[in-house]
Amino acid sequence: MRPQLVNGVTVLGNLAIDVIDGAAPSPGGCASFAGVALEHAGGASQIVAMGAPEDHPLFAGVLDRFGSLVRIIDSDRTAGFRLDYVDVDHREMSVAALGPTWGRAEVEAADPTTTWVHLAPLLRADFPASTLALLVERGHRVAYDGQGLVRADRVGPLSVDNDYPPGLLRDISVLKLAEDEAVIVADGEFDAATAQRLGVPEILVTLGSEGCDIYTEGDVVRVPAAWRVTGVQATGAGDMFTACYVANRAAGANPVAAAERASELVARELEKRLDVPSSDRV
Repeated sequence: MRPQLVNGVTVLGNLAIDVIDGAAPSPGGCASFAGVALEHAGGASQIVAMGAPEDHPLFAGVLDRFGSLVRIIDSDRTAGFRLDYVDVDHREMSVAALGPTWGRAEVEAADPTTTWVHLAPLLRADFPASTLALLVERGHRVAYDGQGLVRADRVGPLSVDNDYPPGLLRDISVLKLAEDEAVIVADGEFDAATAQRLGVPEILVTLGSEGCDIYTEGDVVRVPAAWRVTGVQATGAGDMFTACYVANRAAGANPVAAAERASELVARELEKRLDVPSSDRV
């Protein structure tokens, strides 16, 4: 039976333990960054994340900050990553631990009741195609972070390729790709022909300080960044952007307006980091 749905977005994803530039472990994963975006967008929204019970205390600040907006459900393990910044725009990344996989039982435990669900995979195995099909059967529109297409699920230096199951794209309404991910998916330059080949109705390719391109029905529109923020590492910026974008789409905004609002939010949040140590960021 389909649940009764309300207009809004539920973000599903794994918690992650991040070690950034050798600092103490810090909360990571979309759940740690999407809260500010959903607060900003308003409307019916929730974040449901999975992680091992023994790791929950690391995320106490996230729960304190966002209250009932965030719910954590138990799993047998927590994803882990190491991020070393060469400079503010370039980082080396490795996988320290694989996170859990979302299947029918995990979706039923999360029990999203919003019209949209945004999936925030950290690695390719987080959300199998069967899980996306289940969400569509429940009546949801699905947004998907494209790092889940290109990030191989194995421990060690982060490995990326375009060896994702083609069926994964069948049930996606909105696909977000960072610029480097788009090149991997396209096996070269990403353009309107690539977008049509993928068959996803709405594709965002984010371009950092240059803004983003939105591909819909064979057309492409460039939405400039709200303003340029330099000298700050941008961990979580993509999560904030996409969560805000999808929340605004769920509220009825068109793609361009949703991207403009998301870009403004990210610029404002990055500015807050200019004088804040990485260990203090949420």
